[in-house]
Amino acid sequence: MEKLRVSTSPHIHDSGTTNRIMLDVLIALAPAKVAAVWIFGWRAALVTAVCVISCVLFEWLFEKITKRPNTIGDLSAAITGVLLAFNLPVTIPLWQAVFGSAVAIILVKQLFGGLGKNFANPAATARIVMFLAFSVSMTTWVVPLDAVTAATPLPVASATPLPVDPWLYPLDAFTGATPLVLIARGDTSALPGLWDMFIGLRGGSLGETSNLALLLGGIYLMIRRVITWHAPVSFIGIVFIMSAILGQQPMHQLFAGGLFLGAIFMATDYVTTPQTNMGRLVFGIGCGLFTVLFRFYSSYPEGVSFAILLMNILTPYINKFTMSKPLGGLKA
Repeated sequence: MEKLRVSTSPHIHDSGTTNRIMLDVLIALAPAKVAAVWIFGWRAALVTAVCVISCVLFEWLFEKITKRPNTIGDLSAAITGVLLAFNLPVTIPLWQAVFGSAVAIILVKQLFGGLGKNFANPAATARIVMFLAFSVSMTTWVVPLDAVTAATPLPVASATPLPVDPWLYPLDAFTGATPLVLIARGDTSALPGLWDMFIGLRGGSLGETSNLALLLGGIYLMIRRVITWHAPVSFIGIVFIMSAILGQQPMHQLFAGGLFLGAIFMATDYVTTPQTNMGRLVFGIGCGLFTVLFRFYSSYPEGVSFAILLMNILTPYINKFTMSKPLGGLKA
């Protein structure tokens, strides 16, 4: 006879499953994947494949060794692999991508109990660890030729031809500075146009450059009710407002870095972000403020991953102060 399960109300049944939600996220990431291959060449697909395969393999091996139930079918490891790849330069050595996958899955996710128990976003944390461990390879950016020639004057000093296999990279590619680095240097004359930055013709991590593709993915997730607008809009909005107040070219700050990738796909993670809409607003505002702080007042021109990690740590406290208390309920 089955056990009688007793739980408090409300008793809500929903047809959504973890697998279905994760599949929707993968579908939403597809436009950015296509854009990455178009902008950076087939090596963008190779790096992504390495990260996804490594994340799935590390999850399977860890659960096999620790005799836990196999969870690779829920697709969460695959999403971690895609997001990690999207946070890496297309030139990253593949063994470093495998290392980052191990950090994300084993150290950040599985050692804390697996899906639903990790305290921080695995991809964001792995990117930070890799940035500290491999600072040179993590800051070697590919700039498409279209982005280089669109700048006036041509930033020859910061863009040099990329001597690599043309089957792996675009023929017309250069290594050079990202727009955020150019802004930090004060070299605004070398910036690509806003439209080029919006569609992705600029230097940066392979999955963060096409804001258009990321926005399309975010709209899909909202239509599917996988995410709500609260964290992404407040995150992006605060960066825009604070950049304008501080005189820091707000539109360039929106399109120049990994803001859209972080706000849409990492600041909306079910596990590491608040459970209430008010909490998500607070989370997004905090991410925006920390991003501005890092970008304008630190030696590092980007700050999205650091901001998300810091707010992940604060999520339990945000939940505590924004969760509504049941009528007649006692303080815990």
